[in-house]
Amino acid sequence: MRKLFSAIKRFFFPPAGSPLWVRTLPFIILGILTISLISGTVYGWTYTNSSVFCGTTCHTMPPEYSAYQRSPHARVQCVECHIGRDVVTTQFSRKAGDLRHVYLTLTQDYEFPIFSRAMRPARESCETCHFPEKFSDDSLREIKTYGNDAENSPESLYLVLKTGGGSKREGLGRGIHWHVENEVWYLATDALEQNIPYVRTVDEEGNVTEYYDIASGITPDDIAGTFLERMDCISCHNRITHSIPTPEEAVDQALSKGLISPELLYVRDEAVALLSVKYESLAEADEAFATLPDFYAENYPDLYEAQQDAIQETVGVLQDMYVQMVFPEQELDWETHPDNLGHKNSPGCFRCHDGKHLTGTEEAIRLECNLCHSVPVTADNSLVANIEIAQGPEPTSHTHNSWIALHGRSIDSSCASCHTPADSSVDYTQLEGKPPADGSFCGNVACHANEWVYAGFDDPALEPVLARQLYILLNTSPYLLDGVPRTYEGTFKAMFDGRCTFCHSGPQAEAGLDLSSYESAMRGSDDGPVIIAGDAETSLLVQRQSGPIDHFGQLLAEELTAVKEWIAAGAPEK
Repeated sequence: MRKLFSAIKRFFFPPAGSPLWVRTLPFIILGILTISLISGTVYGWTYTNSSVFCGTTCHTMPPEYSAYQRSPHARVQCVECHIGRDVVTTQFSRKAGDLRHVYLTLTQDYEFPIFSRAMRPARESCETCHFPEKFSDDSLREIKTYGNDAENSPESLYLVLKTGGGSKREGLGRGIHWHVENEVWYLATDALEQNIPYVRTVDEEGNVTEYYDIASGITPDDIAGTFLERMDCISCHNRITHSIPTPEEAVDQALSKGLISPELLYVRDEAVALLSVKYESLAEADEAFATLPDFYAENYPDLYEAQQDAIQETVGVLQDMYVQMVFPEQELDWETHPDNLGHKNSPGCFRCHDGKHLTGTEEAIRLECNLCHSVPVTADNSLVANIEIAQGPEPTSHTHNSWIALHGRSIDSSCASCHTPADSSVDYTQLEGKPPADGSFCGNVACHANEWVYAGFDDPALEPVLARQLYILLNTSPYLLDGVPRTYEGTFKAMFDGRCTFCHSGPQAEAGLDLSSYESAMRGSDDGPVIIAGDAETSLLVQRQSGPIDHFGQLLAEELTAVKEWIAAGAPEK
């Protein structure tokens, strides 16, 4: 050992008079070692930050890595979301906090299925690329599906997504991204945040509004002192990089891309049925998929003979899809992780927008079909599809915060003024429950052909609230206020503005009747005066409102009585 130490000392500190190369060699060796150490450290740091390392080496996560590779973020490194973009020292400290993953990997002690326990705030990850203050445009989406009939009939559902966003300073900040441009706080009572009984919003003036799920039994005392989460991108886009499609979605995608031939009779129905079974192993699943040719050989021998290649290709596609959707070892499939983007397969939006999150004055969190997207429109293979875009006036009832739950209970014949039924012989006012999915506006297939299991409209706790709101909506005028004079300026201008002027105002007023000012109201319509001061019964306004309930913007009974009394008193302006 002493000789080795002496040799090392002579190498790094050669005696005087040694050749130049002997004296410079130690420095060259030290330089090479230093560069190798730095390069190795950088390479090691880069590799341990790579998606390949995260997905295949560190966490034993084939499901998440498989979904990640097919996601919109396939070129975004895992650490950019899970650790965040920051200086190396900060990233290192965050990564060191996850050393438990190394231990769990070495000991094979992972608890499956795996759930992310902590993520960087979206403002430090998502918003470094996506800037919600600059989002403001709507976007058109087409969702392709196929039927379970023999022809696998294709159908497209069209939506205009009101992405919204934009800066409040620019008068925007609306639409879906309103949720991240404004303060929204919530309490979740489960780890996956699927049950949210309490929501708090804070507007730009600092006004606080609190909403309680009336079916939860939660009270202000339960909220006091609890930690609330602030809503951000991940609150909804929680599976955007690790989404696993349902069997229906996977087969529809395969049919749309031509991976499965739609010429195979009932292939959509059969493929979904085969994929939906919970098999004990991948081998058992492969055996089940291999029975698909038997189905065609038994039931459609001519098709089987003509389309054997397409059938075998379908078997291979199903086997490939299944290994990307189901991971028995990790106890994970398409049902394991709820996807909060939407409200059909998981609660998603309906965690808060379910109709039963109410304020103390029984105002619900806004919930309308066209709040975040247009009314969905389905289309088959026809050349033209008409997309419903809400524009122009709406009756005041339609702006009620519980209108989505009330509209089926308040149908009358005046609805047909704007929403023409597909079958004029059907009396919608006599229907119990949902109208038939007949393709009309009221019988929208995308709405009424589905069961919205996560909506809270049918919750028994909400029923008395809806009954009160419906009575008020149909029988109580918001314009007839105590102590306010029954004059045009005092009462009836506000009433006409709320009930009538969306059609009867301005140069393009319906029938030439403009009720937005006293002078134009008294002037009347193209057919002459509609208000005859002192004579209510012969005034056309009263006659039109006293007839059958088929006029868009029908006055309530007490409103019509007040109008009659006003006209009989001479229809004073002030």
